[in-house]
Amino acid sequence: MERISTIPVRIGGSLVIGGGAPVAVQTMCSTHTSDEEATVAQCRRLAGAGAELIRITVPGMSDVEHISNIRKALRAEGILVPIVADIHFSAQTALAVAPHVEKVRINPGNFHPDHDSARRLFAELLKVCRDDGTAIRIGLNHGSLGRFITERFGNTPEAMAEAAMEWLKMCVDNDFKAVVVSLKASNTAIMTAAYRLLSARMQEDFGFRFPLHVGVTEAGGGESGRIKSAVGIGTLLGEGIGDTIRVSLTEDPEAEIPVGRAIADYFAKGPDSIAGDFPELKAALDWGPGLLRHDIDTIPAGAVSEHLEDEIMQAARRRFYRAEFVACPGCGRTMYDLQGTFEAIRERTSHLKGTVIAVMGCIVNGPGEMADADWGYVGEGDGKVTIYRRNVPVLRHIPDTEAIDRLVSLIEEEQRRSPLP
Repeated sequence: MERISTIPVRIGGSLVIGGGAPVAVQTMCSTHTSDEEATVAQCRRLAGAGAELIRITVPGMSDVEHISNIRKALRAEGILVPIVADIHFSAQTALAVAPHVEKVRINPGNFHPDHDSARRLFAELLKVCRDDGTAIRIGLNHGSLGRFITERFGNTPEAMAEAAMEWLKMCVDNDFKAVVVSLKASNTAIMTAAYRLLSARMQEDFGFRFPLHVGVTEAGGGESGRIKSAVGIGTLLGEGIGDTIRVSLTEDPEAEIPVGRAIADYFAKGPDSIAGDFPELKAALDWGPGLLRHDIDTIPAGAVSEHLEDEIMQAARRRFYRAEFVACPGCGRTMYDLQGTFEAIRERTSHLKGTVIAVMGCIVNGPGEMADADWGYVGEGDGKVTIYRRNVPVLRHIPDTEAIDRLVSLIEEEQRRSPLP
């Protein structure tokens, strides 16, 4: 299917997103931004691996200088990959960092706790970005939409699209079009529905579409994370929706890039373009979109192994054979061994069929972005963990040396009281 037309957005001097340009593959640093040497080294590796856009977290005002120095060091080495500043909960940091990067990502749901103040500060950001030639990504995540939206529309795909449209209308009213937008969720059905709604709404209301950044957030790691990402991203790319993608894996960010490139190439060059390194991706892209859209109900017998069939069916949310994991990829805000913890929790809990378990890197995004989870393990920093039952903290400040045991005990105790059918 042909790509749905979107307007072109230039990111720095080396990248165009939308407007018929090839799908760009991006990633995000996992280093601490204050560690400039480590972040520059990781960016160097990511650029060498083929990243076309690199996002770096900017937790507060003190990190504005660090990301500026990191970008200058990369440019001095001839590395021109555009840098995106990732902002949460600090509109003032967004305003301060915009002149120092090619793009700023903000989440309107947490841009400012007061909605009217958020709108005023966003209008200021548009002016700063116009003056400095900086693009913006409006990045909404399911579960962190903000009370203003959820009280009116609930926590639904419709709410996600509606929330994005409010901020996009502000961009249009201010004649600012250097905008990319994303509506990510860990649930592939919610994520794909939200993007379809937004794509249609933009055309209906504006007569054009802003480019879309497509991804399955907190997909997890390993084979299951790759399959889940392929099913969600591939469903939309197959419908012509998507101009840039990120595969969010709970692994080193270098691992995300070849997976993203393989998914993009499947649609740009054909299914046979996928290298033998990723046989699970081809199977997921061959069968997952049809299952997710309910065009088909099963994978033909013998088409894939029993294990791959189970994984693809679960990623498409058609049949669950093990626990479902929601795990963030980690970034500079992560204060513990996220990858090791995720693997340990997965090993201890995979048998808990029908349970959704989130492993989140920090208290900034964790509680909001694990909206689908029955249980959550959220790092607080300083060796402490909060354990959630749905969106309610049930144990706080637990030492990480005992947190996994406490989490497993809570889940098993609940299942003894109320066993699944």
